[in-house]
Amino acid sequence: MNPAFSVIFLTTLIGAGQGMFIALFSGQYYALLQHVPPQPGSFYGSGSMVVLVFLIAGLVASFFHLGHPERAWRAATQWRTSWLSREVIVLPAFMAIVFVYGMLHYFGIDPHVFGTAAIPEFGLTMVVGAVGIAICFALYVCTAMIYACLKFLQEWHSPLTVVNYILLGMAFGFTLATVFASSQNSTLLSFFAVWSVILTLTALLTRGASLIRNYRLKHKSTIQTAIGVRHANIQQKSQGAMGGSFNTREFFHGKTATFIKSVKWIFLATVFPIPVALVLTGLYGEQHGLFFVAFVVQYLGLLAERWFFFAQARHPQNLYYQTV
Repeated sequence: MNPAFSVIFLTTLIGAGQGMFIALFSGQYYALLQHVPPQPGSFYGSGSMVVLVFLIAGLVASFFHLGHPERAWRAATQWRTSWLSREVIVLPAFMAIVFVYGMLHYFGIDPHVFGTAAIPEFGLTMVVGAVGIAICFALYVCTAMIYACLKFLQEWHSPLTVVNYILLGMAFGFTLATVFASSQNSTLLSFFAVWSVILTLTALLTRGASLIRNYRLKHKSTIQTAIGVRHANIQQKSQGAMGGSFNTREFFHGKTATFIKSVKWIFLATVFPIPVALVLTGLYGEQHGLFFVAFVVQYLGLLAERWFFFAQARHPQNLYYQTV
């Protein structure tokens, strides 16, 4: 496939926002259980605004992928059958709940909702946050299933696609939360940093599993199946057209195998071991500037990872149109 940078920015930016919201809510929940120090409402309010900035940036990036942005609202009409339509509906809902969560914290509006001495007492912000977490994971699933549901693209059609979208988004979101906590001199810094490392290493395992799976794939579509002839020796000499077309531009990236392999090793290094080393050095060496460096390196790596994710998928139509 030919990766569209608008979609690459969309998926990485909203994934980071979702991951940071999970980090914020986790910090509040752990504080409720008295496992970490409680934070002032302004911390969660400001953090929610950072989440919104990433979500809005991703939404803006998505408009560059539309031929007619003025018709974008129509994308939501097919929600019964389309994961894209579901994403279009869930994303604004998530943005709305993040805004409410942030405002409640910022203005200190947190009345008791339920709970007793035996059960942790949940205030309004916890209830709103819990709803936000449910919507957040629904958004992860909707985004990933846009690609995982396509049976004819075997590289994507796997549960690992959904798992990787969730884990990579959460890992980067916790790295972003670490940078935010460092800027706020928050006592949640070590909590976010440690979970950033754990999630990044977990994502390395699942992303590595998907790479191994795709390497071993036996594609169902061949030249023989494309034309219905089972002869063992079939060679295509031309695509039947002198110039390019929509099919040649949109479904094949045009890069060499060496370039694709280089991108794979670049993202494996910059998404996983380098950020982990930077976060751990910044945490235990008290060099907090390294958190921002880890954030930048990991995001650049995620851009490469998402580009590779799209480029690696072999569309069956390329059996014909890729040959010139």
